[in-house]
Amino acid sequence: MRPSVYIKDLGEHVGKEVSLKGWLYHKRSSGKIKFLIMRDGSGYLQCVVFKGNVSPEIFELADKITQESSFEVKGVVREDKRAIGGYELDVTDLNLISLSQDYPITPKEHGIEFLIDHRHLWVRSKKQVAILKIRHRIVKAIRDFFDSRGFTLFDAPIITPNACEGTSTLFEMDYFDLGKAYLTQSGQLYAESGAMALGKVYTFGPTFRAEKSKTRRHLTEFWMVEPEMAFYDLNDNMDLAEEFLEYIVQTVLEERKEELKELERDTSKLEKVMRPFPRITYDEAVEILKKNGVDFKWGDDFGGADETIISEQFDRPVMVHRYPAEVKAFYMKRDPENPKLALAVDVLAPEGYGEIIGGSQREDDYDTLISRIKEHNLPQGFFEWYLDLRRYGSVPHSGFGLGLERTVSWICGLEHLREAIPFPRMIYRNTP
Repeated sequence: MRPSVYIKDLGEHVGKEVSLKGWLYHKRSSGKIKFLIMRDGSGYLQCVVFKGNVSPEIFELADKITQESSFEVKGVVREDKRAIGGYELDVTDLNLISLSQDYPITPKEHGIEFLIDHRHLWVRSKKQVAILKIRHRIVKAIRDFFDSRGFTLFDAPIITPNACEGTSTLFEMDYFDLGKAYLTQSGQLYAESGAMALGKVYTFGPTFRAEKSKTRRHLTEFWMVEPEMAFYDLNDNMDLAEEFLEYIVQTVLEERKEELKELERDTSKLEKVMRPFPRITYDEAVEILKKNGVDFKWGDDFGGADETIISEQFDRPVMVHRYPAEVKAFYMKRDPENPKLALAVDVLAPEGYGEIIGGSQREDDYDTLISRIKEHNLPQGFFEWYLDLRRYGSVPHSGFGLGLERTVSWICGLEHLREAIPFPRMIYRNTP
């Protein structure tokens, strides 16, 4: 057969004979016609095998091809707006590459645990392909956003000698003869050193949290993007965060229409994700909870149910700022107008998807930062390099972190984060 083309490019070959390679997604028959639905990763195509156009051997082969068998097909491209993808292929030749035997994920309904056990195959389904393509576009939008605004990618280590926010949720390991080391829970501290060198940086990579949580909002391994900016205060930080989220959502709406349609996503809700976002203080958020009958104690952090109630009051992401310092990390700067508060901000996604961004203005004073390290009972020796950033030319600076899987889950309208990453790691599952 001639060199193959991809399904996504068939619009360039209408009326021409082409070859394609892929897998059988589905098939059906109608007398002298076999309909083979091919997928090749770029799209889906209905291949029409008419008994009068092919040899008896080819027609018989079309009947024997099973779900997920790989094959090559040749035929003439025909435009058909009613067909899947808008094109059909009138088949003239067919070649089986590999016959699939007893493919376990059939068109019938399967339980979620069964699908998770077969995640390596489940990713072939139309819904999962749509999710992964949207995830890919979100990742590209993240990079495009920062790269076009003068940021420099700054890679942070995955194995670290110290915790960013305490060791209770860290995966611990023995690091040769040097003692304990941990899988990173954030690249932020390292990004701060990058900001002092390059002005504006971002880290983007896997992070790990050993939280014993089984909720739909938690994974033990997930991806985070963390920008860090010199000479930014909390307001600058919030301005960037809302511009960032608007850009991601509007980009996906524009460039992944078909995938969102496949997921049956209500895009009218995403279309409302436009600046400005509402900004409320922690105190105002507490009042919202109390007005909705929640017995909430000032000084506590918000749980998932609390975040849902707060976000339900708005039609777009809401920014909650100035939290009690006691519930926030040691590196967050206190509010000069009220030292009990930290200059922190969380961005809560609408529709009950919870926190997707957490950030703050960082403490830039050397003596104050030492006090915070002691207050949190952290080993100062591990943070001497971090303190150097305050010893040598300290400046006001801020940053935030966005969880990729929570963002994918929200934009796609998923019920659980496990579908927002190719291979989810959860407290009760570490395979495949």
